[in-house]
Amino acid sequence: MSEAEASSLAGRAIVARPRPRNRADAITAQIRDLISLHGLKPGDRLPPEWLSEEFLQASKGTVREAMKALQTQGLIRTRTGPGGGAFVTALSGEQAIDLLSNLFLFERPSIADIYALRKQLEPELAAGLAGRLDEAALEELRATIRLYEREPETVEEEFQQRLSELDFHSVLASFSENRLLAFVCVFLQRLLRDMAVCRAIYMTPNPALRETALNYQVQLIRVLKAGDAQRARELMRQHMEEAERYMLERAAIRQHEQGRAGERHHSPPSL
Repeated sequence: MSEAEASSLAGRAIVARPRPRNRADAITAQIRDLISLHGLKPGDRLPPEWLSEEFLQASKGTVREAMKALQTQGLIRTRTGPGGGAFVTALSGEQAIDLLSNLFLFERPSIADIYALRKQLEPELAAGLAGRLDEAALEELRATIRLYEREPETVEEEFQQRLSELDFHSVLASFSENRLLAFVCVFLQRLLRDMAVCRAIYMTPNPALRETALNYQVQLIRVLKAGDAQRARELMRQHMEEAERYMLERAAIRQHEQGRAGERHHSPPSL
């Protein structure tokens, strides 16, 4: 297989079609359904009969494989000794995002890919929260803004303030009743944090950009409090468009500078 073919297959692997389920997969799904149907909560013990070979109609090895899959998925944990057994656990949002981030470890989405989704989703998230946030939630958003109100004194402080700007969006998402929408928005923000080019851009001093972000977010809090869903949607859309434009411009500049540095490094010495 050529390098180009391998690269193509790697890209397709991210959106590969579901593979046929084997017996262990079917048992994994069966146990997951039982947990849901019987309303078991994190910390509850799975009835031992659910895991018996007779009940599942499978061999011991197949049941063991299914249990291992459930543990890997973060749905159960096992404990030996008195009072031991299999217990339900809950996968946290952070753990789920870590697992999804690994999916894109070797083929990161582009800045444009990420903002194509952010521009669609975050305006709707903001509109859905208009008039629905109590004073405690609004104050939490204001507190996030206070972390980057003043001028940074060091490059590291500049970087931390830029991350705090992203945190504003994560905090906003945490108030949404649409948990799927909130999760996807936070995941996209995490992808930006993890990109080397984005981290480099965030560390570049830019007081004007910080003021722009502050202005958008202060206005957003105001319209959220007033219950103006359409204005909240418009503000967030404008904010996403401004942020995308800046990030793409800075990324292009960095790529150009790195290209020129590479040319100087490889050019032969003059006579």
